[in-house]
Formats: sequence, structure tokens, C-alpha cells
Amino acid sequence: MNIVILLGIVITLATGIPVLLQLLRNHPRGLIVLFFAEMWERFSYYGMRGILIFYLTQQLLFDDAMAGAQYGSYTSLVYLLPLIGGLLADRYLGTRKAVAFGALLLVAGHLTMAVEGRPAQQTLVYAGQSYAVAAEGRMESREVRLMVGDQSYEFGPAAGGGLEIKGLPAGGPLPQVLPEGSYQMEKQSDPLGVNAFYLAVSLIIMGVGFLKPNISTIVGQLYPQGDPRRDSGFTLYYYGINLGAFWASVLCGLLGQTVGWWAGFGLAGVGMALGFVVFVLGKPLLEGKGEPPDPERLKAPVAGPLNREWLIYILSVLGVGGVWLLVQRNDLVGWGLGISTVLSLAFIAWFLIAQCDKIARERMMLALVLIFGAVVFFTLFEQAGTSLNLFAARNVDLSITGQASSFLGIPMGTAAQLAAAGLEPIGGWLWIDTAIGAAQTQSFNAGFILIFAPIFAAMWAMLNRRGYGSNPVMTFGLGIVQVGLGFLVVVWGAGMADASYRVPLMLLGLLYLLHTTGELFLSPVGLSEITKLSVASVVSFMMAVWFLSSAIAQYVGGIIAGMAGTETVGGQVLDPAAALRSSLEVFEMLGWWGLGIGVAFIALSFFIKHWAHGVNDPQGHQPEPIAPVLDGERQAVSPAAIRADREH
Repeated sequence: MNIVILLGIVITLATGIPVLLQLLRNHPRGLIVLFFAEMWERFSYYGMRGILIFYLTQQLLFDDAMAGAQYGSYTSLVYLLPLIGGLLADRYLGTRKAVAFGALLLVAGHLTMAVEGRPAQQTLVYAGQSYAVAAEGRMESREVRLMVGDQSYEFGPAAGGGLEIKGLPAGGPLPQVLPEGSYQMEKQSDPLGVNAFYLAVSLIIMGVGFLKPNISTIVGQLYPQGDPRRDSGFTLYYYGINLGAFWASVLCGLLGQTVGWWAGFGLAGVGMALGFVVFVLGKPLLEGKGEPPDPERLKAPVAGPLNREWLIYILSVLGVGGVWLLVQRNDLVGWGLGISTVLSLAFIAWFLIAQCDKIARERMMLALVLIFGAVVFFTLFEQAGTSLNLFAARNVDLSITGQASSFLGIPMGTAAQLAAAGLEPIGGWLWIDTAIGAAQTQSFNAGFILIFAPIFAAMWAMLNRRGYGSNPVMTFGLGIVQVGLGFLVVVWGAGMADASYRVPLMLLGLLYLLHTTGELFLSPVGLSEITKLSVASVVSFMMAVWFLSSAIAQYVGGIIAGMAGTETVGGQVLDPAAALRSSLEVFEMLGWWGLGIGVAFIALSFFIKHWAHGVNDPQGHQPEPIAPVLDGERQAVSPAAIRADREH
């Protein structure tokens, strides 16, 4: 039994039973439907996210820079498309139909990810002859050897540069050391597998665009105006997001490594299918919420026999083709984000000068400061799925125990530790495996949130009652400081690396702990603060800017992840020492930038906190308390929900 699964069961039971009891006793039955539907949807997303970078670098054999950029393009579009999905639901479809349509696209996308095709192959070309690179295993279990004749040989970097083939007998077709520049590495890809991947992520991007901004809106619609249960309802709903993300990283990562890519991605697809079934079967419990704003207009024909509803569906499916083209062009995504940023800032500058009085102007400027802080935070935070995931596989000792032992009479340790101690699993199969997979480290963030969210929620409630929680710039600064410190912990502890250039798992755990606590500092602020500070006439526009900032963070984070990369052959690093150095250099840069910007935010907060002009005073309007939630999920709401928040 995998120890991460055992710990996950303990955490789930300890934190989940109180949540389940509250769901059953005190809230509308529709909340149960939305809880489990969104839990399974986030299970599918984070299951795929946890193993995606390994799929790119090992199945498709993208180099680290290309894989990071591709990941950044994908996730940036995931954060942009919900803006369109929210608008379509707000004006035409209603949230329930939009969620159901998005769920179908997501099921199709995740199941298409399970179509692997043939793995990309690399060959070494020397003196006109080609030698195949044979690869076995996935993630940290990857082993790569060079085939010379019918024999396979290990290889690595030569002392003076180039490639050293270990154990190769003299007089063979290859010298033991190939000087740098004397050989080439060529790649052959399977077009079916590559195109299936791009189609899959395009379907997922479009599906998230319809589902993500709308399902949380239905949660708020379940409660009448002023219902005191509304806030706790959102808290319980967000617990489902974190629970789904936690188990996705644990289970999809485990299957992806031990069974195959198809199993990890396929399980994510099964999770999304379960979410769709729960949502459809639970329609009666939604009490008519989330229906189209004008059903007759939606059903009226607009193009021959096609009504507006089917026209939206057809155009959206055709739009998947556009996303398919865009997601492959990282440069176009970057240009689009850059132009959108310039135009948005130009409009905001004009609006501040021409349309705002002093109070409105300073509130809007404070909103811009917070948006910049969010870009910085999530650029660093989103290294989790890319550079930190690869770092875990390449340069982290993933064993939890130092040697084999027993727990309640059950052998406990890694397979190698049990063999060294002469211990056998009970019955040949029962033992506690204390090795953790690299992809499973993605569960640390969600697991820490499950544990610490109640503590932080209570802390924020206490601070707000005492008037200390009303300085969002200070709060953002403290969060950014912690995400920077997380990287520096790994850098400062790098001297503990072993002979294989692997640092202790404890350092990675501390990094994720600091990143999580930093996120829990930002979570009570986020989009709700932007909606309060923005002038009412541009709330939806400022929401678009917030989405844009999230997309920019994802895009820039992907580029930075590529900077942390190193040379790979067959999806395995050629030089672990160089990989460690490269990662630490980037982590140190990120750490000090995060620390510096965070401290600057803290210092700045004393000078600009009055820009809020009482919007956060306890006697004034308060947003719904935002439960600490993984990955800033609360930013995904529709324009209708934003307006409802402003009206409360």
C-alpha cells in the first residue's frame, strides 16, 4: 500500500466527515450535487496537470524549454476562455446548460489524452550511422540506454564535453567518448500522438471555459438574499475542490507512473465523467437555479432551423479548431497577451484621468497594485506543475524513510530498503511502500490546504473582527514573501544533496508548505477585492483584466520553467549535477525576487492603504468570506456573480 494513499485516507476522514455532516444537515441538497460535480471536475484537471510535464518531456520528447512554454500556453488559455464562457452563460445559456456542455467537452478532452500513440524516438547519429536510444519507465523511474548492435549501454556527459558511453568495448563502431559536435540527436514523432495531444488540450481548454466560471455561480443562487448559510456553503464547496485536487495528484500520478500514461489520463477522464453524471442526475435538486435568462429567446431559430443554443454549441466545437491552432503557437499566445495588456492599461489610464474622481481613482489604482501582486505570486506559485515537478523527479530523494522497518507488524519501506533488510511483504503483497512518486508531490499543496484551511479561516475571521484584516496590500506582500522563501529554503538546503545530486524530500515539503501558507494569505482578498475597488461601470472589465493577469502569470511561469531546464536525452537528464545547478540558479532568482517584491508590498502598504477609502471597513460592505482554496479558484466566476456580489 502506497504511504501517500494511507495518509490521504487519514486526512480525508479527519477533515471530510465534518464537511459531509454539514452538507447533509444544514444546506440545500443542490449543494451536494455541485460539491461532488466540481470535486470530480477538479480531480480531472489536476490529475492531468500533475503528469502533463512528464508526458511532454518523456512521451513527446519536448526539451525542457519547449515543454515549459507549451505548458504555459495551455494553462494561460485555460484562464482566458472562462471569460467568454461566463459571458455566454450570463446572456444566453444560463449556468446549468453551460456547465453541462463544458463537462462533455472535458470528458472528451481527458479521454483523448489517453490516446498515446507511439512514443517519440530519439537516435544518435555518428559518422553516418544511427543508434537508437532505448527508454523504459516514466517520471523518476525513467531509464535510458544507447543501443549499439544488440547491446544497450549507459551514457552520460564526458569530462571535457561531449558524450561518454559507459562499458563500450574498444574497437566497436563507436568510440567510448564522442567529442562535442561530432554527433547529432534526431527525433522521430508519431503524428497521431502529437495531434491527439493538441486536440485533447484544446477540448479541455474550451470545456473549462464553459464550466469553470459558472458552476460556482449556481452555488450562490441556491441561497436567498441574506441567507446566513451562504458563506459556509461556499466554504464547503471549496473543500470539494481541494479534495478533488489532492486525490487527483495521488492517484493519477501513481497510475501514470506504474501503469501507463493512458491510465493516468484515463482516470482523470473517468473522474470528469462521474462529475457530469452527478450534475445531470442532480438537476432536480438545483431547484430550477442556473436556467437560461430568456428561454424563449434561446430556443428561437436564428440560422435556418438552428436556434441560439445549438448555434453556440456548434460554434464552440468549431472554436476548438482555433484553440488547436493557437495552443501550438506559444509566440502567438504571448503576442496576444502582450497586446491585450497594453490596450487594457491604456483604457484604464484614460478612465482614471477622464472618468474618475479622487476616491474612485485611488481605489482603481489600488486594484491595479493588487493585480500586479497576483501576477508575481502566481508566476512563482505555478512553477509547481513544471520546474518543481521536474525537479522532484530529477533531483529529490523521494523516499520518506531511511531504512526498512515495520508498523503494526506490517513491513514498511521502499522496495530496495525491504530487500536490503531481508524483509518480505506479508503474503507476498502486503507492505507499506514509503516511496512517493514525483507527480504525487503535487498533492502537497492541496493536502496542506485541507489541513490548514480551517485554522487560517478562523484567523482571518478574528483579524477582521478586530479590524486588522483590512489592508490587502499588506496581505499580498506577506503572501509573496512566503512564496519567495519557499524557493530559498531549497536553495539554502542544497548542501544536503547526496552523491546522486538529490536533496531531501523534506526541503520540497517545506517549499510547498510555505507556498500554501502564502496562498492562504492571498485567498481572502483576490477577485472580491477587485470587485469592491472597481468603479461599478467597469466591474466586468476589471474582472477581464484579472483573468488576463492570471493568464500572464501562467505564460511567464512556463517560460521561467524552461530556464530551469537542462539537456535531456530520451526524456532523461544527461547530467544530474547540471540539472541541480540549473534548477537552483532559477529557484534562487525567483526566491529573491519574490522576497524583494513582497517586502516592497509590505512597505508600500503603509503609504497607500488609505486608497481603499473605507471599502474594507467592518461597518461597510463586506464580500463573502472566501474559503482558502487551491490555485485561486475563486477567480473563476461569471459577470452575473460579480454583479450579485456588488449588490449585496
